[in-house]
Amino acid sequence: MRVTLASVAAEAGVSVATASRALSGRGDLSPGTRRRVLAAARRMGYRRDPSGGGRPAASARLIDLVLSGFHNPYSDEVTAGARSAAAAAGYDLVLTEERDSPDDDWPMRIRRRGSAGVVLGLVSPTASQLAALADAEIPVILLDPRAESLHGLASVRTTDHEGGRAAAAHLISRGATRFAVVRGTPAYRFGRARHEGFRAGLHTLSPDTEATVVSGDWGAASAREAVLPLLRALPPGERLGVFACTDEMAAGVYGAAAAAGRRIPDDVLVVGFDDLRGARWLTPPLTTVRQPIREMAAAAVDALAEAADGGALPDEPIVRPTRLVPRGSS
Repeated sequence: MRVTLASVAAEAGVSVATASRALSGRGDLSPGTRRRVLAAARRMGYRRDPSGGGRPAASARLIDLVLSGFHNPYSDEVTAGARSAAAAAGYDLVLTEERDSPDDDWPMRIRRRGSAGVVLGLVSPTASQLAALADAEIPVILLDPRAESLHGLASVRTTDHEGGRAAAAHLISRGATRFAVVRGTPAYRFGRARHEGFRAGLHTLSPDTEATVVSGDWGAASAREAVLPLLRALPPGERLGVFACTDEMAAGVYGAAAAAGRRIPDDVLVVGFDDLRGARWLTPPLTTVRQPIREMAAAAVDALAEAADGGALPDEPIVRPTRLVPRGSS
């Protein structure tokens, strides 16, 4: 028996007009009402006629890039890579900012545009947000996902574990006698992999050596405060090798070294992770593990373009390799 719009409206406890607006992504409705109607439609197996509004039967030549912000070096790299790949594939790139608010209805804005696909960068979507996109048959791919597995979505990532191992091997080769890792909190998937890779590399090359682990909130200021006691307590003649899980936290290590009267790289050797543009501007320039952010963003867009042409998103993560870039900090 065919499920009607009226039956969906009755299930959700709204009028037929409200149910129609919710399913088409139109109208000024509360996020809660939209979610309730979409959930009812999914439960009942309702399939909307594309001529009734919402996502067009043929997708627009648009790909949405969703990030939590667009005013930082990471987002600049992501945007540059995604924009170039979209243009090469004949698509326009739309920048969509995700706001950490229950009233943010970015999936419905994407539905109204009829986008061919969505790249989510460092964003953890809710089940209802993903359902809104799935209901409109808009494919989604995660860029550098925060969790190891999220709703079975396709993803693009880098070799975080191998990058951490390379950092350990480099610090050992440069003569570090003590070691420390600056982790980020919350402990996202990529941060854990980088730390675990460093530990594995240290254990392989120097089995009797342990690294001191400190944590920061992924920012420079907290990393500075976390590392400062280690640098003040560093015995004469020892060289502390510090692996920071991002370049921004590595910059905090520089601040701690200055406050403790320690010289980089004479007393402290520092390796970061990302190779964002600011890494070269530190004094001395930062040794870091290059994450190919532009290439990762381009790979995500390419995968969506292929899916829009009738292909399938990959079941396994798309992986682009890291590379250690030695500079003056080590």
